[in-house]
Amino acid sequence: MTTSLPFRILSTAQALPQRVVTTAEVAALCGVPAGVAEARSGVRERRWLSEGETALALGARAAREALSAAQLDIGEVDVLLNASGSQLQPIPDGAALLARELGASGLAAYSLHGTCLSFLLALQHAALLIGTGRARYILIISSESGSLGLNFAEAESSLLIGDGAAAVLLGPAEHAAQGLHAARFETYPEGAAHTQIRGGGSLLNDRSPRGIQREDYLFEMHGLSILKLASRVVPGFLERLRPGLSAGLPGIDRVIPHQASAAGLALMRRYGWPEDRIEVTLPTLGNVIAASLPLTLHRALTGDHAQAGDTLLLVGTGAGLTAGGLIVTL
Repeated sequence: MTTSLPFRILSTAQALPQRVVTTAEVAALCGVPAGVAEARSGVRERRWLSEGETALALGARAAREALSAAQLDIGEVDVLLNASGSQLQPIPDGAALLARELGASGLAAYSLHGTCLSFLLALQHAALLIGTGRARYILIISSESGSLGLNFAEAESSLLIGDGAAAVLLGPAEHAAQGLHAARFETYPEGAAHTQIRGGGSLLNDRSPRGIQREDYLFEMHGLSILKLASRVVPGFLERLRPGLSAGLPGIDRVIPHQASAAGLALMRRYGWPEDRIEVTLPTLGNVIAASLPLTLHRALTGDHAQAGDTLLLVGTGAGLTAGGLIVTL
């Protein structure tokens, strides 16, 4: 993408489960020493859903707070985008359930699903709609309940995942410099088996000839394989997003990365990105799948780490393996 698309972030909000889960608790479930678990994962604590909480309710709560912060009513929103990696249910689309929860009727509501990069896909899509005059106000909701799909026999992934939701409300730009300046996504399907939940779709279900096991519905990750593939393909991807990004931060004030893992964040040091310009939420939130990026964006904006006029690099990888990045000016 070479043409800028004007839009503005009007507000952001987060909604987190009440339950705080320490890495020591998860390590005990996985049979791993607590100190080793925290050192390897980079996570001290995360939030998990408890009884009575749902990803649907969290997403709606974040949306209401974002609307309130922008002094807008849900009736003024043209498009509601569900950008979540974990599904509420297969049918209907999760956006319809979120719209019902918010009391919204008649607006366009649909999902953009790209696992951990769902928010980036939704943000690009929203920029296209607002920048071309097809919509005025767009609400993006990312809400995750990954803890419900953890396999504690696989400590590597279980130690990373947290639950939570974030909402981002977008509207017309105030000046020409605001908006999306570059976007790129690249998929390397040789990594498709590195991160997966096999069960629940048409390829593997309760009518499949081999049958289906409980583990087929649980998250499976091969972190070392992901890291090796990402190390090989991401530098070139960054150069195609903006020349110079694999060796520095040309024209970038702040990096908002997907909080994949401690090893994934450490890769950024290879690109010459100063640590004080990278927003990190992994230690206290864990990897919140698609909600990681908007939660980290929310923390950057509300913590005054990113100001009006700053240019942000929102970047990460997701299952597939897919690399994605947007360059946005606030």
